[in-house]
Amino acid sequence: MSVTMRFGPYGGRYVPETVIGALDELTAAFERYRDEPEFLGELGELLGHYVGRPTPIYRARRLEEAWDLSSELWLKREDLCHTGAHKINNALGQVLLAQRMGKQRIIAETGAGQHGVATATASALLGLECRVYMGRTDMHRQRLNVIRMRMLGAEVMPVDSGSGTLKDATSEAIRDWVTNVEHTHYIIGSAVGPAPYPEIVAHFQSIIGIESRAQMLDEVGVLPGTVVACVGGGSNAIGIFRGFLDDPDVALVGVEAGGEGLGGLHGASLAKGSPGVLHGSFSYLLQDPDGQVAEAHSVSAGLDYPGVGPEHSHLRDLGRVTYSNATDEAALSAFLECSRREGLIPALETSHALAYVRDSAATLAGPVLVCLSGRGDKDVDQAGAALGIDASA
Repeated sequence: MSVTMRFGPYGGRYVPETVIGALDELTAAFERYRDEPEFLGELGELLGHYVGRPTPIYRARRLEEAWDLSSELWLKREDLCHTGAHKINNALGQVLLAQRMGKQRIIAETGAGQHGVATATASALLGLECRVYMGRTDMHRQRLNVIRMRMLGAEVMPVDSGSGTLKDATSEAIRDWVTNVEHTHYIIGSAVGPAPYPEIVAHFQSIIGIESRAQMLDEVGVLPGTVVACVGGGSNAIGIFRGFLDDPDVALVGVEAGGEGLGGLHGASLAKGSPGVLHGSFSYLLQDPDGQVAEAHSVSAGLDYPGVGPEHSHLRDLGRVTYSNATDEAALSAFLECSRREGLIPALETSHALAYVRDSAATLAGPVLVCLSGRGDKDVDQAGAALGIDASA
């Protein structure tokens, strides 16, 4: 099976000549191993006995009641994965590919820190050197994950350029890769970047959608009427959406970071951006009239990115997925409601999807399935400060 290089007009490779060979090598390795029984067996064993898959679906009855939903609300519990988020699915798959390509060193970028933790975890498991680039701003607001990465043996490299967030960390990781491409594999954590990365990430994350579809039929008896997921670069969303793209009666909704509102700072590339090139791929991104990449903002470090994956860009244009947004304020309130009504502290990323469900309850076809992409341990400092929850009182 050939690897998808473009989604409609989006995707492609806009990178230095230095890394074309590495991209070709990765493409060939993915084509060779993606369906090889030995590779699938090793990955499946790790997903089942190390990650904890399949993750369950859970009915959030108290949120249904509080939000006056006319249908059932189900959560796909990716927060129960080892390391606390869906990121481990892709990290393990790519580290296994890197091992087969003979790479001894792994690099990654991270915003919220969950991809960095997942990459550090997979690298430690397989005995590979690991370096993670992280913006200084994100390091301050995600200090727990910085400590976790260093405990796992990864070198965490602060990035002070730009706004000190995910975009800048990605740029630094690419610079490292260009210099060390012969022995280094760069694990991109979201469904972005030059081909074949968007397809590889979507493939390894599609386990979310495959499981969800089977679980809804087995446990609920019907497919969901609506599937909702948060969208930054878009890995958890494309992972769950791929289970339902061929089901026309299932509405798919991606929720971007509305930040301060679309009239202020935000991270809603599909709502307010336009097509252009960012980090080696052609897709929607936030840019000024001169084509310069604009600053993104979100209370969630994982959604604080000025671009989005090419497959999401294509699905937007096709109309197969509806893309909305939720503000920082809405996400924070949904974060607190989910915590207090269900005993589940969600990641701030996921809280955007929950806010959309709450605020659109009257219009959603059910049952509603939300990808609970990660747990909120990493966000307690920032969310607690924003919500006025004082640990010292």
